[in-house]
Amino acid sequence: MSERFRLETPKGEVSAAWHDGGKRASALVVAHGAGAGMDHPFMKGFCEELAAAGVSALRFNFLYLEAGRKSPGSPKDATAAVVAAVGAATTRTGGRPVFAGGKSYGGRMASMAAADGMPAAGLVFLGYPLHAPGRSDQPRDGHLYGLKIPMLFLQGTKDPFADPDVLAGVLRKLGKRATYVPFEDAGHSFERSRKDKPRDNTAQLVPHVVEFVNANS
Repeated sequence: MSERFRLETPKGEVSAAWHDGGKRASALVVAHGAGAGMDHPFMKGFCEELAAAGVSALRFNFLYLEAGRKSPGSPKDATAAVVAAVGAATTRTGGRPVFAGGKSYGGRMASMAAADGMPAAGLVFLGYPLHAPGRSDQPRDGHLYGLKIPMLFLQGTKDPFADPDVLAGVLRKLGKRATYVPFEDAGHSFERSRKDKPRDNTAQLVPHVVEFVNANS
């Protein structure tokens, strides 16, 4: 079961949902990818599975998608929405640790919010978009190195947004702050074939996220 509510951000309200993992559960704020919102089966399924495993989850829409636009707006607006979501999750957990992250673009926005000073117990990346497809020479990694919190990278080995060699270099620089879990032959949404269902793809992620959250709570 989830609780739908309106999340107040500096630029207006957006849709959100809270999945309660229990009274003593830590929480993860899960931001969606650039092309699909909080109600995509991947997002909904992941949050439901996470709560069933004992970690609360909060999903929400970014402002551009809430307004019906397809292209992400200002990164400043996106990171402000993540900060608002973390604040809402913090209120609901009653003081338990709150982690932030998300799918692709959402995870990157969460990391940028953390780099700007947003408090979080750690970051969870469900397919970090390290670079645009075919542009591995232009990695989006600079802001990660100033972060002092633990980071979990769940990544398909055939993800066109994360060249394995480039990612390996980033992980070496991050050292003990980074935990890396590769999914062999999986793509950007952890799919291995076109027949894979989004919810099935998320089920394989949840145990790793639960282990990371519990280890850092």
